[in-house]
Amino acid sequence: MLTNNLPQDWQQKLRNVLESKSFEALAEFVEEAYETTEVFPPKDQVWQAFQSTPYDEVKVVILGQDPYHDHGQAHGLSFSVKEGVKIPPSLRNMYKELASDLQIPEPQSGNLQHWADQGILLLNTVLTVEAHKAHSHKGRGWEVVTDELIRQLNNREKPVIFVLWGKPAQRKKALIDTNRHFIIENVHPSPLSAYRGFFGSKPYSAINNQLMAWGQNPIDFNCPNDEQLHLQL
Repeated sequence: MLTNNLPQDWQQKLRNVLESKSFEALAEFVEEAYETTEVFPPKDQVWQAFQSTPYDEVKVVILGQDPYHDHGQAHGLSFSVKEGVKIPPSLRNMYKELASDLQIPEPQSGNLQHWADQGILLLNTVLTVEAHKAHSHKGRGWEVVTDELIRQLNNREKPVIFVLWGKPAQRKKALIDTNRHFIIENVHPSPLSAYRGFFGSKPYSAINNQLMAWGQNPIDFNCPNDEQLHLQL
């Protein structure tokens, strides 16, 4: 069943959508896709962002489009790749801006789990993709799920920072009460658009400044590799 790995807190918040006919159709499509084609991320990692960041602990949402579609990349967190996987171009640009913004070395690991563990929901608008076919699961119903997710976060009393990079992410702005929540929007960090305003936009310091203004702890944006994490434990 598609929702087997979706934590109970998120199931509760998304219940209306998960019990709908549209989600039933989506689930049938996705289950069949996993059986008949190669789909990323691995099925047990579709809900990784939700497993990593409980509803009540979300501080920031960084919204991507759909998962990476090449082998060994997608693992359920937007923009992230597992330890040892070559850092994709968009994430490399995010790291370049991170180094410039916060004066920290560019991380050598592309795994953003450390961010997710601190309250950054690394969300794609579409949660699955067929191998080597970008946007192949677009329009199948995932957008209804992620729209409802943003509505539920918007309804929460504790405010959220929404990071909307690129036009697909910025379409979600209509679901957000900008009087209560904080929005950071810009062009996508991909090589096709990063030079049109992403570089120099200082999103990471903006996130931390807003969190501190709300009396919350800032995010540690370093991305330690597995060896460094082991030394910290």
